Amino acid sequence: MHSLVISTGSNMGDRMANLRSSAGLVGTAIGSVRKSSSVYESEAWGYRSERAYYNQCLELGTELSPAECMDRILEIERCMGRVRTGKGYADRIIDIDILFYDNLVLSGQSLTIPHGKMLGRKFVLVPLAEILPERVHPLAGKPVRELLELCSDRNEPVRVN
Repeated sequence: MHSLVISTGSNMGDRMANLRSSAGLVGTAIGSVRKSSSVYESEAWGYRSERAYYNQCLELGTELSPAECMDRILEIERCMGRVRTGKGYADRIIDIDILFYDNLVLSGQSLTIPHGKMLGRKFVLVPLAEILPERVHPLAGKPVRELLELCSDRNEPVRVN
């Protein structure tokens, strides 16, 4: 059994319902949810939007490979109504990112593990530190709680549940 850690986010429609739906779909299609963080609200990152995001992190147990997990994540996003335009950051009904898969380091065209931008994003690190504070980032060599302390992102997520 492998450990898969993901981040989910939504800033369109019923954000809380979108996160709950994605957690249920991921739990059915990929593996059992072992841990889930609280939900946090934060401003959009990387672009301007009037819509704030809800974000959450989940740890799952899975028998699937990283590529199979990614394929199923993309299908879940499509089924929930996400449309990828290829034009950069935009509002979205759901966004699901793989943060960790065991201690694997993978750099490919379609998949990078650990997630390449997570270290600069408090909307990822805050919920991640809630559920896995001692998880060591395989490239940074530090636990998540320390990475959160070092993060220079000024956007402070607020817990909503």
